[in-house]
Amino acid sequence: MGCKAKDIRNSKESAWRKYCAVTHGKIAFWRVLRNELLVLLFSKVPGALGMAFRRIFYPCMFRSCGRKVVFGTDLSFRHAAKIDLGDGVVLDDGVMLDAKGDDNHGITLDNGVFIGRFTKLYCKNGDIRLLEKANISSNSTLYSNNSLTIGKGCMVGAYTYILSGGEYDPLDPHPYCEQNGMNTKGPLVIGDDCWIGARVTVLDSAQKVGNRALIAASALVNRPVAEGDLVAGVPARVIKNFSKRNLDN
Repeated sequence: MGCKAKDIRNSKESAWRKYCAVTHGKIAFWRVLRNELLVLLFSKVPGALGMAFRRIFYPCMFRSCGRKVVFGTDLSFRHAAKIDLGDGVVLDDGVMLDAKGDDNHGITLDNGVFIGRFTKLYCKNGDIRLLEKANISSNSTLYSNNSLTIGKGCMVGAYTYILSGGEYDPLDPHPYCEQNGMNTKGPLVIGDDCWIGARVTVLDSAQKVGNRALIAASALVNRPVAEGDLVAGVPARVIKNFSKRNLDN
């Protein structure tokens, strides 16, 4: 059995195939049934018992899953066969990981990554990678139809929106609802050890945020941020630089 994302808008496809295209992707029918059963049985089991059940039974759904992964309640996984989880990853309650796409690599969470409650990572034929010990707070959204990388040890505040792609074309004669929203200015890379405040929006036009950069709460980042810069505002502007050369002065 194999279902492609393009099947979703095909009026000739059955509701079942459209569901599989969105949720499971190109995997065998028996794996679809297995994953559905696991979620049905264990998704909402509370407390330590539920955590233990999910730790035992959930790893088989993923491309790879490390040791001591913590699975909260009410998690949503789409195209789980294209998701890699490292050792000690924590997925808090209500997290969604959506690796949807026909030929993308999907989502990779390295060792020690923490994803806060109700945060969503979703792809539209793009890739997302969070490096070691990256920490994403609650109710945030990370989107990619290109490539999005969050560096080691980054702290990302609640209600933050970071995207690589997802733009619509005002010159396209088609209504926006009929466009695929796949325009992109290229990959987006957030460097190591950055601190991104709450309610920040980082657009793919930023292209790169340097190591140890600081982005103030509610900022809109639409251009590159240099290493050690503190930026704030809408659009974000440089307030100060905390690089070593300035600290020595």
